Amino acid sequence: MVEAKKFNFGKLFLIGFGFFGVSVLWSLYNTYVPILLSQKFSLDAAAIGFFMSLDNIAALFIQPPVGAWSDRVRTKLGRRLPFIAIGAPIAAVTFGLIPLAESLPVFLACTVTTILAMAFWRTPVVALMPDVTPSHLRSQANGIINFMGGLGLVLGTSIGAMLVKQNQAYPFWFGSILVLIAAVLVLLFVREPKVYEDSPNTEKPDLWKSLKELFTSKHGDAIRIFLAIFFWFIAYNAIEAFLSLYGVNHLGLDESGAGRLITSVGASFLIFAIPSGFIGGKLGRRKTIGMGLVIMILVLLSVYFIPKETLLVSHGSLPLLGSFMNLTILLLAAGIGWSFININSLPMVVDLTDATQIGTFTGLYYLFSTLAAIAGPNVNGWIVRLSGNNYSSIFVIGPIFMAAALIMIMGVRSGEAKTAPGQENQA
Repeated sequence: MVEAKKFNFGKLFLIGFGFFGVSVLWSLYNTYVPILLSQKFSLDAAAIGFFMSLDNIAALFIQPPVGAWSDRVRTKLGRRLPFIAIGAPIAAVTFGLIPLAESLPVFLACTVTTILAMAFWRTPVVALMPDVTPSHLRSQANGIINFMGGLGLVLGTSIGAMLVKQNQAYPFWFGSILVLIAAVLVLLFVREPKVYEDSPNTEKPDLWKSLKELFTSKHGDAIRIFLAIFFWFIAYNAIEAFLSLYGVNHLGLDESGAGRLITSVGASFLIFAIPSGFIGGKLGRRKTIGMGLVIMILVLLSVYFIPKETLLVSHGSLPLLGSFMNLTILLLAAGIGWSFININSLPMVVDLTDATQIGTFTGLYYLFSTLAAIAGPNVNGWIVRLSGNNYSSIFVIGPIFMAAALIMIMGVRSGEAKTAPGQENQA
């Protein structure tokens, strides 16, 4: 028998460095790539929206199969770590080359290589958390992992906002260095549990079979969970992709100030990541996610309806966040709501299955979130374009999809933590 898994804070923080690296790179990518596309290559909002969905189109075909593949891999290093060892260095190098590209084809080559490499190792690094954590502690553990992700977002965007004043390439190079450091720490200090050795004759995980079973099963909770994930990620990714352009074009902020907008969301997400896991463990994952969705709906509607002049009223300055505006307060609230949602959703998904298919169901989680990430920027890009380049219109579609997610998640009855002894990984 495999040694019983315990709640290991040290190991979880080390695993969290993997997600730290992922968050650093994507936060900088989503903040500064749209600005480069607008200023360097003169693309309009619809074209930028499509470009910002290319990474998700690629991830759609890579992340879910890679998750299932990692369930089947057997190496001395483990089944997840080999993907990190290959994908992270490639992503770091090509990400650093993005700001140096002077033509759109070269720019596209750098970005596509980066996103392919990132997609290759993202699902395995996330699957490490449920690999080492029993069911009833997965919300709390996911809080620690996402705390590290939030730390990556805050450091990436806040320091990136300072570096971009000196050179547009510096935020990209800073992100590349942090990705390499994070990957090295995971590879050096994390050792995977050999959970698969307990049942060598178990049927091999199959992503597409699991997807087919998902939609043919009479048990509708899994479908509701994945549809909820799809809806709330449409709303979040659409806004994240255009938030920096909203700051520049609608609010009149400079690149540094616009880059700090997403830092506000990341800062409160960072602070509430670990508490959100414990709240989910206490109140239940479904209720906690529902609370987060209500907060997000109210915040997005407020940003849209409150006049620009009121949003820009400043109450001083804060380290990392810069000017402490009314908009900053709303974005901080959004980060809290997003932590309630994001921290508790993956644990719900992996508790639909057993230990042998954690990578597969993590892949399904990314399948639906990636589909949403493809749709979100494109939908909002066209809304901006059809509204005469009114970037405040990005906050119109968000509440609609968050409300749809709320309806879906309120109908879910499974996916909560399992506490019975010996049943931590039962479906």
